[in-house]
Amino acid sequence: MNDFLRESFSYFGMYRRMFAAKKTVTPECVRYGKQKEQYYHYYEPQTRKSDKLIVWVHGGGWNAGSPKFFDFVGQRMAAEGYRMISLGYRLSPKYKYPCQLIDVCRGFRHAMRFLAEKGIDTSRTVVVGPSAGAHLTSIFCYNDAVRRKTDVDISNVIGYVGFGGPYSFSVKPGLTLSLLLNQLFRKDCDRRRGEPVSLMDKSSIPMLLIQSRHDGLISFACAEQFAERAAALGNQCEIYEVKDRRDTHSWYTAGLFLESTEESPALGHFFSWIDAL
Repeated sequence: MNDFLRESFSYFGMYRRMFAAKKTVTPECVRYGKQKEQYYHYYEPQTRKSDKLIVWVHGGGWNAGSPKFFDFVGQRMAAEGYRMISLGYRLSPKYKYPCQLIDVCRGFRHAMRFLAEKGIDTSRTVVVGPSAGAHLTSIFCYNDAVRRKTDVDISNVIGYVGFGGPYSFSVKPGLTLSLLLNQLFRKDCDRRRGEPVSLMDKSSIPMLLIQSRHDGLISFACAEQFAERAAALGNQCEIYEVKDRRDTHSWYTAGLFLESTEESPALGHFFSWIDAL
């Protein structure tokens, strides 16, 4: 069975485990805009074990997903003792790029003010994004011009993790990714304005790219090209290769949060990398 089919057949098993996931905390829902997708969930763990704040921006092909849908990720982060912001954004095809990126910037800025008003320390923030969320957060963290336009400060960000990100558009995309990109961008748009590898600036924020050669949707070369650009700029970057052929795109970009660290070495590396920052 090829990786694309394995990815397609993985959804049922993942959804079954998603809906059975234990809920131990009730997130606080906060709106930062007038549109229905412009909100975030804040997760406060019952027992805090880390001084890191995780800001998670969901995936879903830019046209689907929400903080509510990915509640199982917030629940897992809270169970591990992390505070977390799960950030939503306007979706394509109704809203074209850069609406999604603008929302990430505005939502982040709003969330930092919200937490400051609660007296919560956000000085050790780690930004995390899977899939489409990796695309958006990689630009957010590594492009200065975008943040200047939206007046957002990320001096408190100490690390970045991307799972299965489409960081480069020069790698020929498959049919599914092509359709999603066509929904995301206007027909006359220069897509380099939304390509992470083209937009990366010099940065002191270390990055971890978790990627699989058996993704089924996103080429491993996307992470390799992003890492090469980082090296050319002197940015610190590590690629962690997911080895298990069963871990296709949706499973290792989100479903791994339904597993134990023994079941998922990638999840164990994710937590250990963050804890070492």
